[in-house]
Amino acid sequence: MGTGRLRASMERPGRAAAPSAPSTGEPAPEEPDGRGQEPLRRRANSTSVSAAGTSAEGARRDRPSSYSSAAAASRQRLESLRKKRPLFPWFGLDIGGTLVKLVYFEPKDITAEEEEAEVESLKSIRKYLTSNVAYGSTGIRDVHLELKDLTLCGRKGNLHFIRFPTHDMPAFIQMGRDKNFSSLHTVFCATGGGAYKFEQDFLTIGDLQLRKLDELDCLINGILYIDSVGFNGRSQCYYFENPADPESQKLPFDLKNPYPLLLVNIGSGVSILAVYSKNNYKRVTGTSLGGGTFFGLCCLLTGCTTFEEALDMASRGDSTKVDKLVRDIYGGDYERFGLPGWTVASSFGNMMSKEKREAASKEDLARATLITITNNIGSIARMCALNENINQVVFVGNFLRINTIAMRLLAYALDYWSKGQLKALFSEHEGYFGAVGALLELLKIP
Repeated sequence: MGTGRLRASMERPGRAAAPSAPSTGEPAPEEPDGRGQEPLRRRANSTSVSAAGTSAEGARRDRPSSYSSAAAASRQRLESLRKKRPLFPWFGLDIGGTLVKLVYFEPKDITAEEEEAEVESLKSIRKYLTSNVAYGSTGIRDVHLELKDLTLCGRKGNLHFIRFPTHDMPAFIQMGRDKNFSSLHTVFCATGGGAYKFEQDFLTIGDLQLRKLDELDCLINGILYIDSVGFNGRSQCYYFENPADPESQKLPFDLKNPYPLLLVNIGSGVSILAVYSKNNYKRVTGTSLGGGTFFGLCCLLTGCTTFEEALDMASRGDSTKVDKLVRDIYGGDYERFGLPGWTVASSFGNMMSKEKREAASKEDLARATLITITNNIGSIARMCALNENINQVVFVGNFLRINTIAMRLLAYALDYWSKGQLKALFSEHEGYFGAVGALLELLKIP
């Protein structure tokens, strides 16, 4: 979808724009800016004028409403500084190679005094984000993932989860400029590669300063935090009871003793981390064959245009018409090395035959692409777990969103090839942990 349509559909009269959205780098110390000091100067001036007499007081009452809004914003800024927490709105942003993930904290304990002091643009942003589930034709709020009644920095509220394609980021930044979002924020916490790629655009177009955060730090902090608060009374982490059974139910898993764990983050590409404690982890390896590979190949092979369409086609396909199996070579199992006949011997191996190419449907090609990418990830994850002597493997990332086929295949592969020694774990908020980690860093900024 073109960025023009995103902007046009999100900027309808009477509605506020979605805030700036969506990754890496260590945060640098920030110098106080002029805007942060202005309210202090304004208060000092008003105090001295007040001392001059009642005539000056009357003059102040006659000032236009724009000054009242500025004064309200100044009072809010001073109050936040006093309480050592950042100004609203609170966002965390993860700008990935394919998707932008944004989390927004909606305060639910706003007092009458606070509401009266709020500037209109802040109210509009909150109303726009929380009263819509779609923003334009590509922005989505995952309502089913909303976390209710959280307490962050002493404030009670709900946490919302929003995503949109990274290619719409320029329109998003322009919208932030048009809605004067910089008047509410001085620093925006962002992680993911896009925090570097779009940093200059945020600054020059949107007048927004990014605080770039390391994406793996944010990922781990986000996972640990979300697991600690749970999912509205339910467990955040889960596994499949019997991975071999397509109808197997998912069961809650208590991650109260998470260490050590192998964390497999499947986005556009894949990173695999061995995590020994909150602050002790290492990137073991990764692969360029990830969710972006699956979607890109499906676009080429089938003509699909969305990730959802690619998964739908894969759900109706038969990969055995595309892949060459062990039984296609041996006529059955390869018993000496314990390889069942259904094992994939060569992904897309049957496509060497013109006859089989003509017989394969687009759905078959999509299914084979999904199986190829998923099998590769599972194989690498298993080897890493064995090398690191870790038996808990947690798979996260947006590749797994609405992707039950891949999750069940990963669970089955780890269980089968490890003879039950490895357990594949998954999380309800699979793709949003980086954004949550960025939000947690924002709350550390006084």
